[in-house]
Amino acid sequence: MSTKTIPQPQHNHLLAALPPEVQARLFPHLELVSLQLNSVMYESGSPMRHVYFPTDAIVSLQYIMKNGASTAIMLVGNEGLLGISLFMGGASTPNRSLVQNAGYAYRLPRFHVKDELNRNGQLLQLMLRYTQALITQVAQTAVCNRHHSIDQQLCRWLLLSMDRLTHNNLAMTQEFMGNMLGVRREGVTRAALKLQKQGAITYSRGNIKVLDRIQLEALSCECYEVVKKETKLLLPYLPQR
Repeated sequence: MSTKTIPQPQHNHLLAALPPEVQARLFPHLELVSLQLNSVMYESGSPMRHVYFPTDAIVSLQYIMKNGASTAIMLVGNEGLLGISLFMGGASTPNRSLVQNAGYAYRLPRFHVKDELNRNGQLLQLMLRYTQALITQVAQTAVCNRHHSIDQQLCRWLLLSMDRLTHNNLAMTQEFMGNMLGVRREGVTRAALKLQKQGAITYSRGNIKVLDRIQLEALSCECYEVVKKETKLLLPYLPQR
């Protein structure tokens, strides 16, 4: 990987929003790590030793049932961090963290995270606001999964993913998409093909490319707009789209 392609900590919007003095304390302890597609970062109940700040990767937090079925409850990308349980007082997470889009993240040992949080400064304030944004995302996901069609759920999920990327391509199998939405693969296939016929996306061999974001927003339910508006209010440091 050449120097030009190495992600910088500021490529994570939360890290970029920190005051220079906080960055000076934290950045020397950051470690750049590669996140591979479909890799599990945390299993439910496993100890959390780091907080991760994605730069161009997306991590899906999934709830796993006893029978192995799963549903994505939230997405984490360059807008925030993975590991809010540490600052909430826990040492583990009840969800599985699965890499949805390969890329990079900077990780910070939990000792340095807790040390900075104890200062009751800007990092704590940002993490509190980010946690509220995640709560909104989880709540709206629950509503959407209960009341809206697979087509609308897929649109919402694609839009949330695009908000966390600097490009419009996703590498995704039908099986993975089904696990994300908690539905059968056949249902996701029909929904993806319908969106392709409408010219919103192209889909082939596990690759999705968004062609018309405006149309995708029109085809989505109101759940995406609710999450988008709340995120904009809570996280004003994010670039406007």
